[in-house]
Amino acid sequence: MPRSVKKGPYIEPKLFKKIEHMNQSGDKKVVKTWSRRSTIVPEMIGHTFAVHNGKKFIPVYITENMVGHKLGEFSPTRTFKGHGAVHTEKSTALK
Repeated sequence: MPRSVKKGPYIEPKLFKKIEHMNQSGDKKVVKTWSRRSTIVPEMIGHTFAVHNGKKFIPVYITENMVGHKLGEFSPTRTFKGHGAVHTEKSTALK
């Protein structure tokens, strides 16, 4: 269920302060964050965030198309290894 329009998008207050400060100073360094739940707002465009995926930080460069999405959507937490057993030449040759 989406967040109420009346409330507005959620952004971690400390993260938003960092972005405002970087926009005023014109600084473009990587911002490290654990806040995967923060919504991407237009002020973030052009910045790079290092979003934590539970194991390491994944660099995410923010573009216009990402506005309205969450930071966590661009930092996958699970790796897909495939379904079933591993198929090798030996196992297929026996059939």
